[in-house]
Amino acid sequence: MTDEQYMQLAIAEAQKAFDKEEVPVGAIIVMNNRIIARAHNQVELLNDSTAHAEILALTSAFDFLSSKYLPEATLYVTVEPCLMCSGALYWSKIGKIVYGADDEKNGYRKYCGISSPIGGGREGAPFHPKTELIGGILKDECARLMKDFFKARR
Repeated sequence: MTDEQYMQLAIAEAQKAFDKEEVPVGAIIVMNNRIIARAHNQVELLNDSTAHAEILALTSAFDFLSSKYLPEATLYVTVEPCLMCSGALYWSKIGKIVYGADDEKNGYRKYCGISSPIGGGREGAPFHPKTELIGGILKDECARLMKDFFKARR
């Protein structure tokens, strides 16, 4: 499958969050072309500000593999990870992170002083040095869910 196809599955997870009145972020973790974890935000349901899609997906993947490291895995997440999730991703040593929409208010780039979107450069990125970063996959589709969610609440 392609990055776009996997991101579609992460978008489906984000839609589940949207339907439950959670901030619509979805994530899947893939290893050897197999989905080993999937999650969506559950902050409201669990009354836990750390219950972000990335954190829940990491926990599920660690449990599935009985390992605390994921160097061969790829995370697909609909929105640029926040600084908290970036720290967890750092410690997981995940091999690749693919995200959709930028998060100018809460994304890791804001807090790390990185102004341009991830492309080739990693200067200041808070991830493991071996982690590959790709941003902007299905960016418009991912951003639309967020915009629709917050528009409905204003």
